[in-house]
Amino acid sequence: MVHTTEELAELDSISRQIDIQASAEKVWSLITRPGWYVNDGTVLDEQDTRVETADDGTEIAVVTHPTMGEFRFRTVELDEPRYAAFRWLGTPYRDVTEGTLVEFWIEDNPAGGVTLKVLESGFSTLSDDPAVWLKEREGNDNGWAMELEAAKTYVEALA
Repeated sequence: MVHTTEELAELDSISRQIDIQASAEKVWSLITRPGWYVNDGTVLDEQDTRVETADDGTEIAVVTHPTMGEFRFRTVELDEPRYAAFRWLGTPYRDVTEGTLVEFWIEDNPAGGVTLKVLESGFSTLSDDPAVWLKEREGNDNGWAMELEAAKTYVEALA
């Protein structure tokens, strides 16, 4: 399938949101765990995570999933309890120094609880070939709906 430049620009990111009946602080305690969304549809209470120091001195969280392998993340920004951003680095499927940016926002919901929003952007930076990055985006597009449901289930069980 051939996409126009405008269509490719729109496909460069994924945006999703979900309402969660919990406090911003409880949702924050989850979203600040690098790679909490590396799972099989259920957020793990504890994940196999180690911290490495990159050549530039920044800390890299390495999350190891028992069946999916290692994923690397760099924390970009934390603004407690409303905003967190992480940069995907290497994954078992691709070895890149700068992957997509994953941003989370926690907003009060007038009906109670909070709304958790996620934006993953920068897919076009993963390959010069749109077919390659669109394939990865497709998996993540489906994945974010599942991961936000998993976050809701996990956090609401903490409440």
